[in-house]
Amino acid sequence: MPERFVRIALGVTLGLLIAFVAQPYILAFLYSADAPRSVTARGDLSSAEKTTVDLFARASPSVVHVFAQAAAQGRALMEPDDELGQGPGGSEQQQGSGTQTGTGFVWDAAGHVVTNNHVVEAATKGGGSISVRLASGEVVSARVVGIAPSYDLAVLQLGRVAKMPPPLAVGTSADLKVGQSAFAIGNPFGLDHTLTTGVISALQRRLPTQEGRELSGVIQTDAAINPGNSGGPLLDSAGRLIGVNTAIFSPSGASAGIGFAVPVDVVNRVVPDLIKNGRVRNPGIGIIAGQEATAARLGIDGVVVLRVLPGSPAAQAGLRGVDPRTGDIGDVIVGANGRPVHRLSDLTSVVEEAGLDRPVTLLVERDGRVRTVRLNTADVAQTRL
Repeated sequence: MPERFVRIALGVTLGLLIAFVAQPYILAFLYSADAPRSVTARGDLSSAEKTTVDLFARASPSVVHVFAQAAAQGRALMEPDDELGQGPGGSEQQQGSGTQTGTGFVWDAAGHVVTNNHVVEAATKGGGSISVRLASGEVVSARVVGIAPSYDLAVLQLGRVAKMPPPLAVGTSADLKVGQSAFAIGNPFGLDHTLTTGVISALQRRLPTQEGRELSGVIQTDAAINPGNSGGPLLDSAGRLIGVNTAIFSPSGASAGIGFAVPVDVVNRVVPDLIKNGRVRNPGIGIIAGQEATAARLGIDGVVVLRVLPGSPAAQAGLRGVDPRTGDIGDVIVGANGRPVHRLSDLTSVVEEAGLDRPVTLLVERDGRVRTVRLNTADVAQTRL
């Protein structure tokens, strides 16, 4: 009896071992899907997905790929398309070819395209050429209508187009809320019409631009913005333009979840000026401000008037700059239109909100005494403010 039990136990154990070893082969023989599998119905897209899909379908035809060639060279055609490096401000630069690439979008039915100034800077300074690839794949030439380095904006005019893309719907940046959805469409790393999504991470950021100015009210978003996205639109959930993507903050040059966009209210003020005049009329008072770092080291809280331009509103109001002979400080602007002024961007914000030929009330400190100065803004585009 014990021997019989042992034989049975050994037989069962051997059978289980054989079954264990043979299991993968048996399953593969019985259940291998050696023919196309049937498709499982997914059901309807969620409402959020439908909104995003519809947004991209409506907005993407208005987004274009911008190529700015510094100097027309036949050997540029021999460069591999994927040899792209990061250009300034989040655009891309094709290595060895002198081509700067970025994104733009159609502004009006006349074929004006808005992009970043730094995207087309190589062509405007080097006497090069600009071409634009539309969503349809058509490539057309373009010329620069106007640039605004202080806002990192430029307007192009498309050449002859088979079918003009529709302009983007324009929204407002005045009522944006941190946390609301944001959508960026662009050409990161040369990849056409890429959609990234996120939220508005912060408002009222400051962003240094050319010409010694600092752009205030900048939108911060975590929607991925990579080299090549520069000049592309930032949209709200209704598909309206709320900003122009202009820069990323990243040591590596790739998206780190911190991108910046010029607010659309600034764009909507600057672009018409560029179309009409080729330049933007900057409201100002006619001063050149002293260095903020130097003022801070001297314990000065405000904007030091370094120099007053002759004939400017500041000169007419009697503002005084630093004495060039003695170095004595003249006037320090400490307030504007009821708001404190600690740095140049505070004063710039007030002046830009006021607009051209509008009154501005300043609080000016001289020799330890504060007085009120009233003046009107003027077009002083050649100065910092």
